[in-house]
Amino acid sequence: MTAWSHASVWAAVAVIGVCTYAIRFSFIYLFGRIDTVPPRLRRVLRYVPAAVLAALVVPSVVTIEPTVSGTLLDDRVLAGAVAAAVAWRTENVLYTIVVGMGTLWAIRFGPALLG
Repeated sequence: MTAWSHASVWAAVAVIGVCTYAIRFSFIYLFGRIDTVPPRLRRVLRYVPAAVLAALVVPSVVTIEPTVSGTLLDDRVLAGAVAAAVAWRTENVLYTIVVGMGTLWAIRFGPALLG
């Protein structure tokens, strides 16, 4: 195993930070110079919010349990299924988040509040 010096770790952090900044700035600079966004790119960019939301939510919903009932009957999976149904039916992100969180809270805290 190779030991990293403090200077090499900080150099790696600095290089990664500069690269990340350059990538993000390139889009800001590019779209500042273009008068209109091409229709094909606009069509693709419509799906970015849904993809980002899915990338944030799915890892916290899906767990790997040793039993099928531990995974399929998990409160997060049930609330995620309800939220997915709301998203499919309404196509509204705010409704999806509110109903999904409400369902999760009802499943987790409802029995404790009722009895």
